[in-house]
Amino acid sequence: MIKTNKPARSNKNFMRLKMLILQLNCNFSMEETRTNLLLRKPEWLKTKVPAGKTYLSVREIVDTHKLHTICTSGHCPNMHECWGRGTATLMILGDICTRSCGFCNVKTGRPLPADYQEPERVAESVKKLNLKHVVLTSVDRDDMKDGGAEIWAMTISAIKRLSPATTMETLIPDFDGREELLSKVIEARPEVISHNLETVRRITPWVRSRAKYDLSLKVLKFIADSGIVAKSGIMLGLGETEDEVLETMDDLRAAGVKVMTIGQYLQPTRNHLPVKAFIHPDQFKFYELEGLKRGFRHVESGPMVRSSYHAEKHIL
Repeated sequence: MIKTNKPARSNKNFMRLKMLILQLNCNFSMEETRTNLLLRKPEWLKTKVPAGKTYLSVREIVDTHKLHTICTSGHCPNMHECWGRGTATLMILGDICTRSCGFCNVKTGRPLPADYQEPERVAESVKKLNLKHVVLTSVDRDDMKDGGAEIWAMTISAIKRLSPATTMETLIPDFDGREELLSKVIEARPEVISHNLETVRRITPWVRSRAKYDLSLKVLKFIADSGIVAKSGIMLGLGETEDEVLETMDDLRAAGVKVMTIGQYLQPTRNHLPVKAFIHPDQFKFYELEGLKRGFRHVESGPMVRSSYHAEKHIL
């Protein structure tokens, strides 16, 4: 963990060194890196500018109640669509992560102390938004003894109390694989628990700063064995092969995962891992069909897909 109160991304020399290491280990040549930084997005990746009354209403509630959303922190390309239909993915436990992954635009460093009033504030906001379905996620809180599991459970319970008709998906960190912490979230009984693999096995050490591929599979299996719908997602365009993507699907199915999302990785800033390829929509369709053949109940696969995209459809 970075020993500073300032976000680690402000340390340009540190990030440049990290980028060099990522480039070398992911087989990115410096020429590829320069080329990819200048790549123009294909037509299928262009998005609309956020607008509309519903979008503005969601934005007002998010700002008024000082809520964090992965929509804004992660610069999600679907924010205009999701907020425009009155949904948002709320991020709890602050907006500073203790991990520094090569793909993620969330701030990293030493987080502020946990706010135990946050669960009620989030639940009140969900009620005001009148959401039929809500997605919760969080930063990693390796600075906390329980990784934030208690606040996770409190938030789920508060939403269920104030909005009993609202269904929930929780996109959780790995909690270092500690079953007693995972159980706190499971016992709160959200309808879906998601934990993302993010990428294929080979590239994982260079894309995720601390999380391990096999540990994530263990977490997902523990969730699936509890009887709750287990969900996971990966990004494409980081140098993975088709065979590796199919192998990842097989690994997820073996762990009991029923829902999978597959989307295009987009480089948030020059300090993050560069895009190695823009994957054509036809290839995403191929993966969707392959996933369904392998027994996934639902596969959301497309260039603009993110973990919580159309999440309301993933209630099985």
